[in-house]
Amino acid sequence: MKKFMIRFRGVRGSFPVPGKDTLKIGGNTSCVEFRIGSAIVIIDAGTGIISLGEDLLKENFSTGKPIVATLLFSHMHHDHNQGFSFFKPAYLGSSILYMFGPTMFEKSMEEMISQVMRPPFSPVRLEDLNSQRFIYNLRGPEEILIDPETGKAFSRNIHHEQAIPNKDMIRIFVQKDYAHPVNGVLFYRVEWQGKKVVYASDTEGYVGGNQKLIKFAKDADVLIHDAQYYMDNEYVDTATSKQGYGHSSPEMAVEVAQKANARQLVLYHHDPSHNDKKIEEKEKDIQKLFPNTIAAYEGMVIHLMAQEAEQ
Repeated sequence: MKKFMIRFRGVRGSFPVPGKDTLKIGGNTSCVEFRIGSAIVIIDAGTGIISLGEDLLKENFSTGKPIVATLLFSHMHHDHNQGFSFFKPAYLGSSILYMFGPTMFEKSMEEMISQVMRPPFSPVRLEDLNSQRFIYNLRGPEEILIDPETGKAFSRNIHHEQAIPNKDMIRIFVQKDYAHPVNGVLFYRVEWQGKKVVYASDTEGYVGGNQKLIKFAKDADVLIHDAQYYMDNEYVDTATSKQGYGHSSPEMAVEVAQKANARQLVLYHHDPSHNDKKIEEKEKDIQKLFPNTIAAYEGMVIHLMAQEAEQ
C-alpha cells in the first residue's frame, strides 16, 4: 500500500486551550499521526493523542485487527505526554505499542512514564495497562526501523549495525538538540519511498540558523517546525522576552526551511495565548517570506504522495 499520510491531532504548546477563540486551529497539545503503508507512527502524546486513540479503537472494533503502533516522544514535558494516560489502545490486551524516547536526568523512558502515571497524580499505573509495550531509550546515533506491513519496530546503531533487513522499511532518524531547557529534545526524520518528513518541535533558533537541524532536514518534503511565538518582535520584547525559553519565532523556522531546501514548512506548537485570528495573521506574514508555509491546525492532513493538505 503506497500511503504516506500525516494528520495533526494536537498543535499547541504548553497547555490545552479549549474555547470559542481556538475552534479553527484547535486547543489540544502536541501529537502528530503518520499512516505509512499499513503502519501507524505517532510523534508525541499531548492531549491530541486522545482523539487518535478513539479513532483507533473504532478501527479495531470494525476490522478485528489488533492495534500496532510506534510512539515517539520528543521529550517528556507535560504538553508532550499528558494524553498518554487517556490513550485507550494502551488499555487493550491485544494492542502492541513500540515506544521510543530520551533518557532524562538518569531516568529511563519507562521510569519517566511510570512517574507521570503514578498515584496520586494518576488513578492508573503504567504497569496496570493491558497492552503489550516495548519501551526503548534513545541515546545516540540511532535509527528506528518499522515494517510498513506489520508495524513491528526496532532500533539500530547507525555506525555499528549496517544491515537493513528490508529496503522497504520505514526509516526514522533521530537527532538530539540542546536548545530546549533543561535536557534538550529529540528531532525525528521519517523516510519512506523517497519521501522525507522532519519533526522539530521545541527548539530555539541560533544566529545563522541551526546548522545541525538544517543538515538533518536537507531536502525534506515537509518540515514541521516549532513556531510558538508570533514574530521576532514578540520573541525579543523587552517587557516579556522569550529568549532562552527553547522555542522559535516563525522567522527562525523560515531560515531553517530555506537553508535546508525544504519543500513545505508547517508552523507548529502554537502559543496558547494566540487565538485563531493571530495564528492566521502569522501564517499570512510568513507566506511572504516562504510561500509554501501553512500553520498547523487540528485535523489538517498532508498526503505526501500527492503533496496536498485537506481538512
